[in-house]
Amino acid sequence: MADPSSYRPRPGEIPDSPGVYRFRDEHRRVIYVGKAKSLRQRLANYFQDLANLHPRTRTMVTTAASVEWTVVSTEVEALQLEYSWIKEYDPRFNVKYRDDKSYPYLAVTMNEEFPRVQVMRGHKKKGVRYFGPYGHAWAIRDTVDLLLRVFPVRTCSAGVFRNAARTGRPCLLGYIGKCSAPCVERVSAEEHRELAEEFCDFMAGRTGTYIRRLEQRMTEAAEEMEYERAARLRDDIGALKKAMEKNAVVLADATDADLIAVAEDELEAAVQIFHVRGGRVRGQRGWVTDKVEEITTGALVEHALQQLYGEETGDAVPKEVLVPALPDPVEPVQEWLAGRRGSQVSLRIPQRGDKKALMETVQRNAQQALALHKTKRASDLTTRSRALEEIADALGLDSAPLRIECYDVSHLQGDDVVASMVVFEDGLARKSEYRRFQIKGFRGQDDVRSMHEVITRRFRRYLAEKERTGEWADGEETGDGPGEELKDELKGEFKDGLKDEEGRPRRFAYPPQLVVVDGGRPQVAAAQRALDELGIDDIAVCGLAKRLEEVWLPAEDDPVVLPRTSEGLYLLQRVRDEAHRFAITYQRSKRAKRFRAGPLDEVPGLGETRKQALIKHFGSVKKLRSATIDQICEVPGIGRKTAETVAAALARAAPAAPAVNTATGEIMEDEDGAPGTTAGAPGEPVTAGAPDERRGQER
Repeated sequence: MADPSSYRPRPGEIPDSPGVYRFRDEHRRVIYVGKAKSLRQRLANYFQDLANLHPRTRTMVTTAASVEWTVVSTEVEALQLEYSWIKEYDPRFNVKYRDDKSYPYLAVTMNEEFPRVQVMRGHKKKGVRYFGPYGHAWAIRDTVDLLLRVFPVRTCSAGVFRNAARTGRPCLLGYIGKCSAPCVERVSAEEHRELAEEFCDFMAGRTGTYIRRLEQRMTEAAEEMEYERAARLRDDIGALKKAMEKNAVVLADATDADLIAVAEDELEAAVQIFHVRGGRVRGQRGWVTDKVEEITTGALVEHALQQLYGEETGDAVPKEVLVPALPDPVEPVQEWLAGRRGSQVSLRIPQRGDKKALMETVQRNAQQALALHKTKRASDLTTRSRALEEIADALGLDSAPLRIECYDVSHLQGDDVVASMVVFEDGLARKSEYRRFQIKGFRGQDDVRSMHEVITRRFRRYLAEKERTGEWADGEETGDGPGEELKDELKGEFKDGLKDEEGRPRRFAYPPQLVVVDGGRPQVAAAQRALDELGIDDIAVCGLAKRLEEVWLPAEDDPVVLPRTSEGLYLLQRVRDEAHRFAITYQRSKRAKRFRAGPLDEVPGLGETRKQALIKHFGSVKKLRSATIDQICEVPGIGRKTAETVAAALARAAPAAPAVNTATGEIMEDEDGAPGTTAGAPGEPVTAGAPDERRGQER
């Protein structure tokens, strides 16, 4: 626990101007980001008597080891920079709203030549029109099914579209009139885009125009005694009205607004948002967050506005935003919203009428969401805390291990040896910190050597990061310092890129309080030996053996046996099983890739497209092997240098074994009458034992 006075800036150092400040911990992680109209006045509040601080603020300032700030010109710039840094650094003491699920949207891909209507989740893409969010994907599909009668826009995937264009036959929706079939040129690209724009206009709330137009055309058809056409138009009108009825009318037709309500207690807060477009509720979503900082309702609203509109522009930001409390001050937030929309945005508290009544409905939803969340989580929080305390007591740790790392080694009879590292923080999986390794120090099957190598590599990287950020005092022993050989060893080892900027998440930058290995005494001894060789003595190590679920400690002859009903044992099992799952998934993917490999995969610079072109031109790898360099050069996209490389690689590769019909034992012959391989895709195995037959032997 740090003393805030140890890093308090000297008097006169902090400017009296708007800006954004960051608190960092001893590992240089950003743990809190805030903004202020006056940096001097705001930061002075943190460096007062600890007894006068809110408990959460006291925890933050005693966890921090330094503070820094950036001066900006206006409060609006401070708001924008604060949002950017919270997204970038993910500080643990800032309020962060997270969706309790990924809400589906109805999306129209206006960025394509032939726009497509589909369900989309996740990050929004440029050039795509979104409507929603919806509570369920089936609600979107029901709405689309009704609207396709009137606006027959394409809904098929790119593959189906290309296949229909190639064969000249549309899909089923094209035959039944629910797609205008641009794939077979029933309509031009311009006509199809018009349909998509009308679909978007209708979904955006401009419904009256289309209803009146269809009613007029129905009347004209009836007057001309074209009763079948009139009946179809009548059904289209019914479909549109039914689609409109799915969204309740709550406000006047021209109203576009978002209503935000907050329900909170001392520890948590729930936010609910209703999206009203054209007077109808077009979407609803909600978040729940821990109140890890001392925060008012107005500040919660401000964070919710940043979450909602931080990535939005134009009409995605409504003309009116109704909230239960205004941020303080409100003017910078209004100016920021206006900048996102491109026109004035009204941010206010509803006082009377329909909008106040609807806000009360949204508030009831927020209260119910908070109550439901607390019901689900109460036992979970208690259980996790008890599990960590039981682990600390059983292993003799000074405090609960808030960060646990678990390692497992996986292989198949000594081939494709890999390892995994999974991370649990506060008893919950932190998947963004997972890492995977390829064993490089030796070949063959040796779990103990593999574990030693993995632990060594992981904590050598930790020491390298520690040295790079200057956390060691001058002259302090660093163990195996990082050099060029370490960089070479780590190159290409992991799935994520290293971020070098200070404060950003870095690979292996943070140490765990507990290392768990999947195995018994030998694996534990190997892990402890690796830490000892690196001079690390402040990280506990244990192993969990599968057979009797015994917990092994270094230098102990007997295991620690936790009760079968122990929450601590259950947490260790979950951590171990997650490491095993992650390792075996990686091992299987490497094995599958190896099985698919063929002689052309050894040719440097030869991509999948040119491999397919070679096989298509010659018909099989065998014929390609017998071709001359001049013949290989005839393939489009293959130059002479590439042709020489291909010929050399095929000459080095041994011919494939004859293909065998496993049902009859017959040796299959190719079209030349000689036994050989089939003309499949490059790298496709012909026979060989099915990998599933050996899966029971994989570790």
